[in-house]
Amino acid sequence: MSPFKAIALIFLGLIILGSFLLSLPISIKEGQSNFLDALFTATSATCVTGLIVADTYQHWTFFGQIVILLLIQLGGLGFMTMATLFSIMVGRRITLKERILMTESFNQLNMEGIVRLTLHVLMGTFILEFLGAVILSTQFIPQYGVLGGIYRGIFHSVSAFCNAGFDILGDKSPYCSLTDYISNPVVNLTIMALIITGGLGFGVWEDIITQKSYKKLRLHSKMVLIISFILIIAGTLGTLLFEYNNAATLKNLNFPDKILASLFHSVSMRTAGFNTLSVGFFKDSTKLLSVILMFIGGSPGSTAGGIKTTTVGVVIFTVHSLLKGKNDVNILERRIGFNTIIRAFSIFIIGLISIIIGSFIIMAFDNYSFMDVLFETTSAFGTVGVTTGITSLLSPASKIALIFLMFFGRVGVLTIGLALLLPGKNNSNIRYPEGKISVG
Repeated sequence: MSPFKAIALIFLGLIILGSFLLSLPISIKEGQSNFLDALFTATSATCVTGLIVADTYQHWTFFGQIVILLLIQLGGLGFMTMATLFSIMVGRRITLKERILMTESFNQLNMEGIVRLTLHVLMGTFILEFLGAVILSTQFIPQYGVLGGIYRGIFHSVSAFCNAGFDILGDKSPYCSLTDYISNPVVNLTIMALIITGGLGFGVWEDIITQKSYKKLRLHSKMVLIISFILIIAGTLGTLLFEYNNAATLKNLNFPDKILASLFHSVSMRTAGFNTLSVGFFKDSTKLLSVILMFIGGSPGSTAGGIKTTTVGVVIFTVHSLLKGKNDVNILERRIGFNTIIRAFSIFIIGLISIIIGSFIIMAFDNYSFMDVLFETTSAFGTVGVTTGITSLLSPASKIALIFLMFFGRVGVLTIGLALLLPGKNNSNIRYPEGKISVG
């Protein structure tokens, strides 16, 4: 079995197991929950998306919430990461096949040091999630008591680092996310720090810690850091500009809180899914900006979704080189290989097509505005989880479309494509005569 197919099947297995557990009566507080809602929630948690059809706190019991939390952790880190930890604990040797799976799971270029990277990822993840939980607990304990505050601190720390966006703060009103903490700098900054660290990519952090100098970083790491910084700043300024006088979002906040809320939205919108502002009241210009951020997402080898920052970087520099009439695509004094360019454009185009098809399906079965539908499908594909408020109201067909988009967005369009296509006959050695086509 190819590593691509194995990764897809592992995620699919987690989703099926999670769906079964969430379908049990012990997982549901009151009333009945159909299997589709359980499947939707399990997919959203495993694919670290955050889209929900029922409020996580009000609908699911403590057992159900723990199932969701475990799916988030396994889906964020990848099942192979946790399996590696178990193998090391019991003294079992890591096989070559498992090393290949880990390499693909972290989107690394080679297997060298992959077990060491996996251990560093696990150690770093648990340390950061622990620190995040401690800080967040100090803010939740005054409101929810010691046990309730610590539990919420742990849940939201894991959810933030894994870029999931699930929350259990719906005790006052459903689907409120972090809107009650819009002016709380500790909660906002802690959640943002966890989102960014989880979304940069494990390989980037390994590179930063090892090299300790920007000049010595790999090209991949430099691109991730530069593009991430640009997107965060652009998203913050755009949100501040478009929503500044919107009475339903920023208008009634003081200027420092306007900056904080805009920054939080920019960071979270890339793939995390938490919100301190009421997204449903956004202007269309802000929604469109959010769609762009969600489509790009985080970085390769991270807990984030989307087509990834480096993909966009390669596409932009390739177009720039074509406009300049250059034969080579150069980024930061390095030439980009042809296969990388083809891969980037494939991901970009397949991502667009996936969102378009998903939007068509939802618009065929449900009567919502194009912008809200586009927002929803991009949020699913980018594994963001922010919604304008229509997720729970969608028809079964539309929910199924979102399930496929979430799975595609998390596992990766190329991973799924290669899993389906690899068994076929390899004709790569056959070269046909060149044909000329007029384009543009």
